[in-house]
Amino acid sequence: MKKFQKIYFIIAVFVAVISITACTKLKDTPYTAIISTKFNPTQADLAALVGAGYSQWRFILLDWNGLWRAQEVTGDQLVIPKRPWGWFDDGVYQRLHKHTWTTDDDVVNQTWSRTYAGITNCNRIIYQIESGLIPITTGKEATLAELKVLRASYYAILCDFYGNVPIVTKFDLPAGFLPKQNTRTEVYDFIVKELTDNIPLLSAENNVATYGKFNKWAAYTLLAKMHLNAGVYTGTPKWTECIAACDAVINSGAGYMLEPAQKNVFVTENQNSKEIIFALPMDEDYTNNWNAFDLHMQTLQQENQATYNLKNTPWGGICAIPQFINTFDQSDARYQNNWIKGQQYTSAGQMLYVAQGDFTGKPLNFVNELPGLEKGESVHGFRLGKFEIKMGATNRLSNDYPVFRYADVLMMKAECLLRTGKADEAAVIVTQVRQRDFASNPAKATVTGAQLQQGSSYAYGLQDNVNNQHTTEGGADIQYGRFLDELGWEFDQEGHRRTDMIRFGAFTKKSWLSHAATNNINRILFPIPRTQIEKNANLKQNTGY
Repeated sequence: MKKFQKIYFIIAVFVAVISITACTKLKDTPYTAIISTKFNPTQADLAALVGAGYSQWRFILLDWNGLWRAQEVTGDQLVIPKRPWGWFDDGVYQRLHKHTWTTDDDVVNQTWSRTYAGITNCNRIIYQIESGLIPITTGKEATLAELKVLRASYYAILCDFYGNVPIVTKFDLPAGFLPKQNTRTEVYDFIVKELTDNIPLLSAENNVATYGKFNKWAAYTLLAKMHLNAGVYTGTPKWTECIAACDAVINSGAGYMLEPAQKNVFVTENQNSKEIIFALPMDEDYTNNWNAFDLHMQTLQQENQATYNLKNTPWGGICAIPQFINTFDQSDARYQNNWIKGQQYTSAGQMLYVAQGDFTGKPLNFVNELPGLEKGESVHGFRLGKFEIKMGATNRLSNDYPVFRYADVLMMKAECLLRTGKADEAAVIVTQVRQRDFASNPAKATVTGAQLQQGSSYAYGLQDNVNNQHTTEGGADIQYGRFLDELGWEFDQEGHRRTDMIRFGAFTKKSWLSHAATNNINRILFPIPRTQIEKNANLKQNTGY
């Protein structure tokens, strides 16, 4: 069992009870009063207090209609089709697939409010430390540095998602305070400065004490991600700077390395993985809100409850887009291990049969077919299986969620090498990542620089049989499209896809399943929520909304 993670969550839950959640409420007098008059924290309490700053990361990423869904369901790998038993939900998932989301859609509102809640938590704790309400005798500078880097990680989400957002670093603000909006470039510059200023003060340790926290190497990984996407965020690429940040992690001596099998990173008891750099600790017993981490519930069919002896009946929704699955080499371990496909059985080995829809009474056999966004039967679409689903799981998985992992660092460096004319050097790294996935056929692991400079193998185009809409676009015209394929194969189901597709210029220019290319560059950003615009006259809506 993950004993230290259980302690982490007991602490986080305790502190969360006295934390605020509203994104616009930047001052919390009641909590200040509690701290100053009833609580005299010691050095031993420091981890608990800082833990309050981290608690919001999971809500942002994994809770219902959170960042993960926005990153994946808007892309070319995953889809939530309408099923006979539901999953229409006022068309919200169809709008995500078709890139027709609105200023009122839930993912737009939730990502904003949850992320600013994380920023407010950080600002509160920083204020309490700096004002002496939380007395720290040793390690004050390092603690403040960690909180500022954590806050920068929240701003990184906002920078990628909305672009032009207010930067707020103070907690003791006057009543009625309305923050002014910053440009996307200003947000990027703020994040980079916060990281570079504070990285030297962070712990260089990689151990139980720093697990699930921003140590020096997690911060460098975040810095690398900012530089990797700098061309999108500011118009000025930062490939060399990204390589330098990646090299800091690679040469750290902190013990990070690729797991012998990718699957090791995603098993239930994955807290000892040497590949994980920054994780969100999970435990079904202590992460107790309903949608804490429920990808298995979102993807498995109701009948699959008997496959894993689940305590709750799954909902049978999200699945892979067949065009993406067709890009895999079927001997790739990632194809074999990360997707639930074929005939389904009970835990005792008995065949399962479809209980609802047009295939009722037929074997429950997941096929790589999907008529379209508006019609998905029980058998349609491979299901998500990258994260191990343990036998007897609740509606919440206990796998820690790897936000950053070592393969990510290697692939970021490889991409920057490729983009700076060093394709052969990039190929060496990509081959290193691929080798564990072709153990039975090592020759297939090798990729060349020339191959990485080719286009994508994805057969882009509309493939909507429901509405008889079919086009042929292909991916040969995507610059470095083969590298985009490599990112897809390595990081599917991890919440990367939207950002990667934008960086490679494919997000608005390609069609897939029932999504027709919009050629609308404004869709690389989500809108500022309408409710926030109405509350704050200083906010100007993103172009195109």
